[in-house]
Amino acid sequence: MTSSRPLHRRSWGVVLLAALLLPAAAPTHAQAPPLQGLDDFIEAGMAEWGIPGLAVAVVHRDEVVHSRGYGVLRSGEERPVDEHTLFGIASVSKAFTAAALGILVDEGRLDWDDPVIRHLPEFRLYDPYVTETVTVRDLLAHRVGVGRMTGNRIQWLPARERTELMARIRHLGPEQTFRNGYVYSNVMYMVAGEVVRAVSGQSWDEFVEERIFRPLGMDRSNTSVTRIVDGENAAWPHQEIEGEVVPIPRRNFDNVGASASINSSVDQLTTWMRLHLGSPGEVDGIRLLSPGVVREMHRAQNALGDAGLSGGLASYGLGWRVSHYEGRRMSQHGGATDGMNTTLVLLPEEELGLVVVTNTFNSFTGALANRIMDRFLGVEDRPWDRNFRDSYLASYERAMAARDSVHGAREEGTTPSGPLADFTGAFYDSLYADVEVTLEEDELVITFWGDDDQVLTLEHWHRDTFRGHWRNPAQRNEFVWFTRDDSGDVNQLHIRWTLRPLLLQAGTYPANYTRTVTLHRTDGS
Repeated sequence: MTSSRPLHRRSWGVVLLAALLLPAAAPTHAQAPPLQGLDDFIEAGMAEWGIPGLAVAVVHRDEVVHSRGYGVLRSGEERPVDEHTLFGIASVSKAFTAAALGILVDEGRLDWDDPVIRHLPEFRLYDPYVTETVTVRDLLAHRVGVGRMTGNRIQWLPARERTELMARIRHLGPEQTFRNGYVYSNVMYMVAGEVVRAVSGQSWDEFVEERIFRPLGMDRSNTSVTRIVDGENAAWPHQEIEGEVVPIPRRNFDNVGASASINSSVDQLTTWMRLHLGSPGEVDGIRLLSPGVVREMHRAQNALGDAGLSGGLASYGLGWRVSHYEGRRMSQHGGATDGMNTTLVLLPEEELGLVVVTNTFNSFTGALANRIMDRFLGVEDRPWDRNFRDSYLASYERAMAARDSVHGAREEGTTPSGPLADFTGAFYDSLYADVEVTLEEDELVITFWGDDDQVLTLEHWHRDTFRGHWRNPAQRNEFVWFTRDDSGDVNQLHIRWTLRPLLLQAGTYPANYTRTVTLHRTDGS
């Protein structure tokens, strides 16, 4: 296999030349003094990182002081990004879920510390005590101890109903004990969305659209990629694969929508940011949340790792990460799904909020957010672009060296322990459900969950181990292997899910956060 490397300088030059040849995303405009030179900073960063499209908005003292798009909706095409372009905001959606529950708290229909089973009697986790004790607050603060299912790509049973996912998570063991730290969990936010449904009688999607989007005038925002129609002003996702930033398919993950499925524009998100600044819970004369509920969302609920005496404190609130920046209280959240990357930051003491969205995964959003905050805080420009880029390149080299080590450990000259037909059949696990292994044109193929969009084509690696290639290129690879019983029949399929790669641009492996699952054959041999 040819190893990928960061885009060569010549490739970046091609990206920059293409960007210069495109029509301007918006008319040239005078920038407020704190933002002078921001356009140049953004355009240089987009060229260096290979970002096709980006949009940014800034609110200060309850006014929108900047809202603009840059680049294009899709590489190779000319339609420009503007402030109204829809982007998937991924895990920034979590704060909307917390707000939805906050509305129910304000109405007296829910308490943050209600046990989940009070509203979802069918809810079960790995332990009876945890099942009975876990609260809505625990779900939102990532302190249940239950972690990821198949990683940031959010691909666990994507075509199944939320009720099935909730039924299956009882078979997922904890990564650490209950309320004993921070374990990020999209599936617990899915459960939080089901609490919204149980209490309100509306699905999470309906509730968010009716009770949040509509009163805030966020009429173009939605909760599903299925609501994006052909020709709409919506960014197309891209991903760096084998050193090239390319368009990738949109993927539907509505079943865990409460964790990451909202699509919005920076223009519409300015109202959302203003809701949390100034007079908390109120914007343009509309009271959506009480000040007390907003304060609770932004209050530290679960400590995150820190550097001790020499480092700053950081915590997770309810849908927000809470820390400090230059001595100011900061609430923020990032979001990343297939080909979409978002950073949203609030500095309440400065009445400052900013959001950056891009249509490929990158670290430049962090550099841009820091540059904007520094400008409004009166801090002299610092080389955030270089710092983030240099850190990324160093991480890339380490990840690729580790990836090369995986390739180097491959045993050459081995063959499977029998004909490929031996490995075909149906396999099952109580948590990861059903998969089927078939033989197609002399290749083994795994179809997950009866879903034609979740198909893995297997390449022999060594012995009875295979490297699987997803048909959706954004999902990249998984390693699988088979074992035989004492009669010599293939009876188990093992999958090593990458829950978080060392660096996505390098690939889904190497990874230091994985889960190996054993599925048992169900159709005999």
